[in-house]
Amino acid sequence: MDFNRISFRVRYAETDQMGVVYHGNYAQYLEMGRIEWLRRYGISYKKMEEDGIILPVVSLSLNFKKSALYDDLITVETRLRKIPLVKIEFDYTIYNEANEILAEANTVLAFMEKDTNRPMKCPDYILEKITA
Repeated sequence: MDFNRISFRVRYAETDQMGVVYHGNYAQYLEMGRIEWLRRYGISYKKMEEDGIILPVVSLSLNFKKSALYDDLITVETRLRKIPLVKIEFDYTIYNEANEILAEANTVLAFMEKDTNRPMKCPDYILEKITA
C-alpha cells in the first residue's frame, strides 16, 4: 500500500527531564501521520465529522526501538495496511534524522455514525479516493 511521510522537530514540552520524548506523545505523532495520509487523498477528518462520521481508535500497538530526543527531527511514515471495510488499519514507522527506527506502530480505527455511535461501512467516497 501507498505511504505518506511527515517530518517535524520534537518540542521541549514533549520530553521528560532527561530530554526523552514521553511515551504518551507517540499516539499524537501517529494521529498526525494518519491525518496527513488522509489529507493526501483529499479526505478531511474535519469534513468527515461534519458529515456525521467519526473514527475512534479501537486498537493501538507501539514497539519502541530507540528514544526520540528534544529537538530531533523525526519522520512518521504512515501506511494503509489494507482496503478498509468497517475498520481502517494503519502501520507506522518513526525515524530520526540518521534514519534509525525509533518506533513501529499499528492502529485500528472504526468507522462510526456520530449520532448513533454505531459501526458503519467505510463511505464509498473514501474508498473511491484511496483506490483510484
